[in-house]
Amino acid sequence: MKRRDFLKTAGVAGVATGLAAPAIAQDVRRWKMVTAWPKNLPGPGVAAQMLADRITALSGGRIEVELYAAGELVPGNGVFDAVSEGTAELYHAVPSYWGSKSRGILLFGSQPFGLRADEQLGWLIHAGGQELYDEMYARFGLKPFLCGNSGPQWQGWFREEINSVDDLRGLRFRTTGLASEMCSKLGMAVQAMGGGDMFQALQSGALDAGEFIGPWTDSALGFYQVAKNYYWPGVGEPSSAEECAVNMQAYEDLPEDLQQAVAYACQSLYNPVWTEYSTKHAQALQQLVAEQDVQVRQLPEDVTVAMGNAAGEVIAELREDDDELVQRIVESFLEYRESIAEYMVYADNGQMNARALDYNYGG
Repeated sequence: MKRRDFLKTAGVAGVATGLAAPAIAQDVRRWKMVTAWPKNLPGPGVAAQMLADRITALSGGRIEVELYAAGELVPGNGVFDAVSEGTAELYHAVPSYWGSKSRGILLFGSQPFGLRADEQLGWLIHAGGQELYDEMYARFGLKPFLCGNSGPQWQGWFREEINSVDDLRGLRFRTTGLASEMCSKLGMAVQAMGGGDMFQALQSGALDAGEFIGPWTDSALGFYQVAKNYYWPGVGEPSSAEECAVNMQAYEDLPEDLQQAVAYACQSLYNPVWTEYSTKHAQALQQLVAEQDVQVRQLPEDVTVAMGNAAGEVIAELREDDDELVQRIVESFLEYRESIAEYMVYADNGQMNARALDYNYGG
């Protein structure tokens, strides 16, 4: 039963029994969620609506969240400021969009040659990352939570094939976050824009290539119509965390149980969102190849190595950032990355390598 229907029923029941209906409505908080996405865009747009609905549900209807897609209340790139300033109570976006606020923020979303989706969450929950995340966003009057992950992203859609590092120089390429700094070091002309604008730029020839997320979301945006070469691996973003940030004053004004409802709504969606991406990416890729003549291509090894070296330069520069908090964030990330990478050689990497061997399995 919908909450409004419940309240109507409760009111009727109160009259029938001679009892006053509970004064619940006056305690309802009506929150505006602004997002960086078109409404119901497969992947992030869907996840944003899931989060709005889950906060409403877990709060027992005491917080009613209304979602505003990019451009409805504020532009997609304006959601951080809108929530910081109190125009809206919370947003759904990705940390990789906020490098102009602090380069340290970028590490909480994705890092070139960095952490996978499970590792990103492991760093935050078990190795001190959340405390640093909180400290950084508190500067802007925000309380941040991770609430999903796209999993490994792709290197993107290219109008022409890439055969060497030389082919990257001067290439007009859409990407974001630290991946944009990595690509710039290789001579690429990096541009930041939304998915719809990326399609138009590829179509007009204003872009030569670009990456957005992965097969599920990318197919919905139609990139395959204007660029057939789809490159992997997306080393610029081994995963990309989605975040919800809440206006700090609005969050602190909540009673403790509603604070917990908001926090758990975010935390409980991380795995469902990540696994939905993975499942639907796999399905969409099969369709792109079978029905749209998409050419799946692997980056040449020397190109990947060059990107790794460029990414290393970016991280080295971050370690020397003038902001002491950024330095602490980088060191925490590097310490966790080294520890988990050493273990994964035996764990997940070992399992994936074994699965790829040539043997009969269920045939």
